[in-house]
Amino acid sequence: MARKPTYAYLGPQGTFCDQALRIFVERGLVPDDYEELPCDGMPAIFEAVDRGQADYGVVPIENSLEGSVTAVLDEFAFTSRAEILGEVVLDIHQSLVLAPGAQLSDVKTVASHQQGIAQCRRWIAQNLPDVEITYVSSTAAAVPLAMQDKSIAAIASPLAAELAGAVVAEEAIEDHLSSQTRFVLIGQGPTEHVGQGKTTLALFIDSDRPGVLHMILSEFTYAGVNLTMIQSRPTKRELGDYMFFVDLEGYDDDPEIRTALDCLRMKLRQVKVIGSYPCSQD
Repeated sequence: MARKPTYAYLGPQGTFCDQALRIFVERGLVPDDYEELPCDGMPAIFEAVDRGQADYGVVPIENSLEGSVTAVLDEFAFTSRAEILGEVVLDIHQSLVLAPGAQLSDVKTVASHQQGIAQCRRWIAQNLPDVEITYVSSTAAAVPLAMQDKSIAAIASPLAAELAGAVVAEEAIEDHLSSQTRFVLIGQGPTEHVGQGKTTLALFIDSDRPGVLHMILSEFTYAGVNLTMIQSRPTKRELGDYMFFVDLEGYDDDPEIRTALDCLRMKLRQVKVIGSYPCSQD
């Protein structure tokens, strides 16, 4: 009997990482017969994949309001051997979750992940201005606290409330209703190149010098490659030493992209392909 693949994600069940994994399953990007490995942080997800404790992982990489998840980018660039194999985009809606029988007037503390609190500050200020804020490892991890104490409200997804038997007291309390997060499936490539592609790169320069960014952009421009994101990050070696993350349209074996990468490899210290994978169809 074949072994079921294992997927690591930010736990417990009901987090937005868990929801993203379920979308991968719904779209046939992940088999529906698998084992779960809930983790307590992004480094733990990458470590599980790198050590073979999980075959794959699901991590957030970009939010429409907050931008790139830098801790995840740094894992790709400096620590992990994992590659991006696919992506999905998830609409992020936060809810105020209470224990059955609890009322809004009972609430003295609001618990959630730091991002969950940050996304709902306006609603909290208007509706629960005097509450204490408690941060936990994930939005879903806040729900058991609310279930144990009627004076605690959780900010979490409706899925987390449903799984715990909790009550959604208020829906869509996030400050910006258009918030979306891009989640990526990580593991060891290669991936099947089907449909429109996306490639994610980490570019390391030899030394900071005038025109280095212009040179990088010129190679892509000359090859006719469209960039959808570029971001600088410190290399963690010394102050002022930076590298670049780049997202571009297409697969790394497309002739024009291969030409640009070959040219950059002759001019940069390292060109690391973090992943070349099908675009989300959201």
